[in-house]
Amino acid sequence: MTAHVELLDAARAETGLDDFGDDSFREGLELLTRALENEAQLNDAGQVALRRLLLGLLTQRLRIEDWYRRHPEIDDEQIVAPLIGLGLPRTGSTALSFLLAEDPNARSLRMWEATAPCPPPSTVRGSDPRIEVGRASVEERTRTSPRRGALVPASATGPTECQSLMALDFKAHYFQAFAYVPSYSKWLLDTDLTSTYRYELRTLKLLQWGFPAQPWRLKCPTHLLFLDHLDRVFPDARFVMTHRDPAEVMVSVADLYGAVATSFCDEIDLRYFGELNVEHWSVGMERALAFRDAGRGGRFYDIDFRAMQRDPIGEVRGLYAWLDEPVTPEFEAGMQRWWRENAEKREKNVHPDPATFGIDIDEIRPLFAGYTARTKHWTAR
Repeated sequence: MTAHVELLDAARAETGLDDFGDDSFREGLELLTRALENEAQLNDAGQVALRRLLLGLLTQRLRIEDWYRRHPEIDDEQIVAPLIGLGLPRTGSTALSFLLAEDPNARSLRMWEATAPCPPPSTVRGSDPRIEVGRASVEERTRTSPRRGALVPASATGPTECQSLMALDFKAHYFQAFAYVPSYSKWLLDTDLTSTYRYELRTLKLLQWGFPAQPWRLKCPTHLLFLDHLDRVFPDARFVMTHRDPAEVMVSVADLYGAVATSFCDEIDLRYFGELNVEHWSVGMERALAFRDAGRGGRFYDIDFRAMQRDPIGEVRGLYAWLDEPVTPEFEAGMQRWWRENAEKREKNVHPDPATFGIDIDEIRPLFAGYTARTKHWTAR
């Protein structure tokens, strides 16, 4: 029995359910499990952790479909004009997402609910046990990979990227940070993620169901590579794009991939992670430029990394003026508190020499020349 079939059977057995919904997820699941078996060289901990992750995604899919079967009215929920954060990784988008999550009049995707959307949060009375599970997960991640914890702030109740929802369709960038899966990465770069965003929308409706509708604040650097596909599902989305020198970004994100993979593999190829990220993000930026040039520039608000470091509240005020939404005193106080409490964690990281990842800074800059020329105009205010 192949690994992906065994996982499907295990998910059915665990939940007593059989309907996974649309079959769009099956190709990615099969390709990913095959790559993990044949390419990844996972250690024992990695094999356990990755199997648990994939099985959890499948069981959540089964439960999502079961909730829709019993409550078809969930599909009547409207996700209107979400604000979606994107940009190259390591450009300050995570800090921005935490600031935006302080807005009491908006709705962020919280870590604890992204990793386990079911049961829908509105159906849980009292304290949701998933919050404690999320806290334990963050603590374990920090314990087993302190470097990862230092590079990316995380909180069970704080905002998280769309990766966990995209992973429900088994087309997610974060799988390739766990291990060496080049066949999956090559396939992902050129596949169509329309079904992925449809399932993300399906899950967001479930998370919103039972609550007063609030504007969503979402975030994921991966969207850069698939904006045409995202636009088919979220045609009224607006985007906040963060910017930083791509040469700095590539070393930082390769360092992050290495920190993640160390938890799952005894031997990792840091040069491969460098090559992978340079390829994917240079292609992603080319696609993003083309998307913006096709008459969609007015849907973007741009923030420079350095400006964000100097005056984070001012940058959010500028964003909200563009959105024509108020920055309430409660919102501003929350942002100031978060920025102050997290000040010690910012910009302390010293990354390895670029050569560690096979990265030549002089070779990277031409790949992003068109982008860097544009950022000067986009961020001039």
